Amino acid sequence: MAAQADLFPVHQPGRIELPEGSPVVVCYGGGVDSTAMLIALHRAGITPDLITFADVGAEKPETYEMVQTMNQWCRSVGFPEVVTCTKATLPTTGYSTLTGNCTENETLPSLAFGMKSCSIKWKQGPQDQYLRGCKSGPNKRDPHPIWLDCQRRGIKPVKLIGYDAGPADLRRSKKLKESDAHFDYRYPLQQLGMARGECIALILDEGLPVPIKSACYFCPASQKWELWWLAGEHPELFEKALQMEVTAMTGHHTRFDEIEMGAGFMELIGSGKRWPSTSTTVGLGRSFAWNHWARMNNVCDDAGKVIADRDWCLAKASQLKASGGNAADLRTC
Repeated sequence: MAAQADLFPVHQPGRIELPEGSPVVVCYGGGVDSTAMLIALHRAGITPDLITFADVGAEKPETYEMVQTMNQWCRSVGFPEVVTCTKATLPTTGYSTLTGNCTENETLPSLAFGMKSCSIKWKQGPQDQYLRGCKSGPNKRDPHPIWLDCQRRGIKPVKLIGYDAGPADLRRSKKLKESDAHFDYRYPLQQLGMARGECIALILDEGLPVPIKSACYFCPASQKWELWWLAGEHPELFEKALQMEVTAMTGHHTRFDEIEMGAGFMELIGSGKRWPSTSTTVGLGRSFAWNHWARMNNVCDDAGKVIADRDWCLAKASQLKASGGNAADLRTC
């Protein structure tokens, strides 16, 4: 077998080191990093025992397609297929996705308010419950055989996270523990010293398509170029995001303060004026409303329907990507 460094299209200074004897569990997100991580594991001769993907019901179509593409790849290399994990809700809840949760409760994703509970509730929770089981409620299920085996042996599974060796992900990983009561955690891409560009090179070398950024189509962390892209590529999803924002900002649980802002939400988004400066969350953009942005840029009409030409929107997205921002990490959308 070739030396590990020779298995990659670019030189990597490290090796993938995992706790000996521990089952390997991969959290697959459908993006560049987690895709590159699976390829890196295969080239290092490491076969995961379980690969999970959390579906919150709001990913872009390209991400769902990527999961299916990776399932084909997994079968071809002898990996287990990706298991899609979802959060179950009570029949009386009225919704079964993060989208429904926001719409039904007239609110925005928690990230819009500086929190991350939606990720814990809709992503981390379902994946952990698939492995560890759940004793009661709509998510009730028996523990996975992998978990039962670990309990018998007195060991922890090692959960692999696709953080790369770029500055942003290095900062994120420093906030996480190397282990907790249930899992050990490792970051193979950081062990290999692989930043975003090297991850993309590895994916292309494997003959796979480079995934788009994995995120909800209404993600509050979206940058302006991503709004242009979404409006051009998936206008129906962009319109749903605009309606979600209107519902949240005009509903019973809104934090929008008309006195502070000088006018009501609907009046402001249609005013044609610059958005007032505020520290209050006023929309999916946190400090700005997507609805206001869309109207100011002639992307949608007063009814929230996309009227902009697709090619024009995508050209604007490409132009903004070239100027930097998180587009500088070479993601493809």
